[in-house]
Amino acid sequence: MMDNFTPGPFTEELVTAGIPAHLHDWLGGMGIGALVVKMGIHFLEMSPERTVATMPVEGNTQVAGILHGGAHVVLAETLGSFAAGMHAGAGRHALGIEVSATHHRAIAAGTVTGTCTAIHLGRTLTTHEIVMTDEKGRRLSTARITNMLRDNEPSEA
Repeated sequence: MMDNFTPGPFTEELVTAGIPAHLHDWLGGMGIGALVVKMGIHFLEMSPERTVATMPVEGNTQVAGILHGGAHVVLAETLGSFAAGMHAGAGRHALGIEVSATHHRAIAAGTVTGTCTAIHLGRTLTTHEIVMTDEKGRRLSTARITNMLRDNEPSEA
């Protein structure tokens, strides 16, 4: 566990991604993940009940020039997994066991905002709904993720 005064190996990555300082201890040893960095996901709000982030369309498009459907799912799974991990708490972790998405509208430029809202926060399972919208607030896609919460394995000496 890091303290709040010693920068970890991922401090710059966490700051750049908008991770609040109070979560740096939790993520400082592992960072936010290479795919989150590559996709340009930037967090605006983080709690188990509600997590919000943005992602640029540019660099995340498919051959037709619109945001790739998988990019929608990456944003959704990132938000739902981070929210579930925060709910799991110290000594526990979240494992995604189901994700689904419905695409409603295409987008070819700009920024997508994902808003993740808890549907169920239990002891062993969490379920979140994630709504992706464009800069005008129009719904682009709706996703749902369920995570299983597990205890961390004891460290082997």
